[in-house]
Amino acid sequence: MKKVLIGFILILALALIGSSIAWTFLQGPVDVNDTKEVEVEIKSGTSSTAIGNILLEKRLIKSLFIYKMYLKTNHIGALKAGNYKFKRSMNLADIVKLLQDGVVNNDNDISIIFKDGLRVTDYAKQMSINLDIKEDEVLEIFKDRTYATELIAKYWFLTDKILDENIYYPLEGYLAPNTYYFKKDATAKDVIEKMLDQTEKNLEKYKDKISADPHYYITMASIVQLEGTNTENRKQIVGVFENRLKSGMNLGSDVTTYYALQESMKKDLTAEQFATINPYNTRGANMIGQMPIGPICNPNNSSIEAAVEPTPSEYLFFVADKNGKIYFTNTNAEHDQKVKELKDSGLWIEFEN
Repeated sequence: MKKVLIGFILILALALIGSSIAWTFLQGPVDVNDTKEVEVEIKSGTSSTAIGNILLEKRLIKSLFIYKMYLKTNHIGALKAGNYKFKRSMNLADIVKLLQDGVVNNDNDISIIFKDGLRVTDYAKQMSINLDIKEDEVLEIFKDRTYATELIAKYWFLTDKILDENIYYPLEGYLAPNTYYFKKDATAKDVIEKMLDQTEKNLEKYKDKISADPHYYITMASIVQLEGTNTENRKQIVGVFENRLKSGMNLGSDVTTYYALQESMKKDLTAEQFATINPYNTRGANMIGQMPIGPICNPNNSSIEAAVEPTPSEYLFFVADKNGKIYFTNTNAEHDQKVKELKDSGLWIEFEN
């Protein structure tokens, strides 16, 4: 009976894990690379189930059942009628939000997808591609401390810390990734402030916890955005980083080095580069027990949640394999052994230079 019980528990655990993975997958984009607009007309009086059938027929969602469950578990009521333009690269949450808000589009509107984990330099490029704005002019606005000061007076989560002269771009980390709609004549500041408005909405539920030092939490969120792959392991990673800070250690995060050098994370760096003295580079000898001077990318809600609500542990080290699986260890020796195991088994991340 004991063996049967253990077997039953294992089967149940695997079923739960499988269900969780499937739930997440089926809420994702139908095709993350398909950014072609799909026009959808939702007539007045159309039920939520009928809307789901339309979205399924247009290949905008993966599962009608998951769509219905999403509406139910998130207590979403009536969806609004109108002529919409969706993309198959949008996830279920973004599609439903547009239907909730009634964000109807016409031929004078342009949609721009700002993906999470990217830098403001990437966002500047996106803006120049989609709007009548030059990329270098957008970057100048992102560097403008006078404009940043004006925004500090408007948004509670922006503080004087973003004005530090060593910060590359004051608004880095504070622009909420999402799909946005703009008029064709929108300015760079129109785009920036719409994204900041969304950031304010995203942070509102954490305001009491983070208002004393929002810059710390956004910076931490930006690091774990690139270090982790989901909310759970990101929370564990933040726990590790907090342990390292308390122990007087470097964070030792490679992703901060890439940002410090403004290099692509698709290439390898040398030992000399990792040792660069820079207020962003947490691998540098001058950064013992310190956070980087500011965010290194624009994080999503999962990473913000992880930064605010980390998982406590005794771990001091972690490493990821090429499939994104994270391994946590207590000592440097254990960490080095895990790295060796990953290399020996062909799971180490290889870069193309």
